[in-house]
Amino acid sequence: MRPRYEVILRADHEDDRPTPRVDHTGEGAESRTPLRLAVVQPPCVPLDVAANARAHAVAVRAARTRLVVFPELSLTGYELEAPVVSVDDARLAPLVEACAETGALALAGAPVAGDHIAMLAVTGGGATVAYRKMWLGDAEARRFRPGGTAVVLEVDGWRVGLAICKDTGVAAHADRTAALGIDVYAAGVLESARDAAVVDQRAHRVATTHRVWVAVASFAGSTGGGYTEAAGRSGIWTPEGEVYARAGTEPGESISASVG
Repeated sequence: MRPRYEVILRADHEDDRPTPRVDHTGEGAESRTPLRLAVVQPPCVPLDVAANARAHAVAVRAARTRLVVFPELSLTGYELEAPVVSVDDARLAPLVEACAETGALALAGAPVAGDHIAMLAVTGGGATVAYRKMWLGDAEARRFRPGGTAVVLEVDGWRVGLAICKDTGVAAHADRTAALGIDVYAAGVLESARDAAVVDQRAHRVATTHRVWVAVASFAGSTGGGYTEAAGRSGIWTPEGEVYARAGTEPGESISASVG
């Protein structure tokens, strides 16, 4: 049986394009099993997509979970001048193969066409652009354009809202995403070690406000772009805002949990 993975893009503004739906199996979601997910803080080689894709593949195989979340710009490092990564980039092949072997859906970060900071959804069938960051930092805005649409992925009947870094600090983002109906709020982020508490504060607020699980993959170690010591401490929070599982501060660490 092929794993169920449905992409649901929902418009936030009246002038956005009609809602596309892509159902990869056509199977129903009347009864769902617990969703096993992981958040990973992979080692990073700035600007080396091939090396980073291989590290992502190792992490996916080690996690053995259905959903694997990676940090912001995880495939390039936080290099704001990095070339865009195409969904059919041959360098992604090791990650695609790992997802095929494990049945995983990996959410990896990359700059994409249209000048967006994006989250790629990678399965054994290839990669697609799942989400484009809606709220940009000041330096990011000099190159990138904000996305305009909140996104929900439906994975085996579980509805997963997507976010990238600064999105998590904007209440309107969580409000819009949660309004679509979600079980999990999944984010890829980057914070410096001195700002590690920011991740906890934002995750707790989203979890308790919207009563959803929150999964945050946070870069650790050096990531390029001036971040010589990223925060790490990736985590999973319960709908009550409690830390369910927590990584440390070293690159290569990951944690997992079963939701439901």
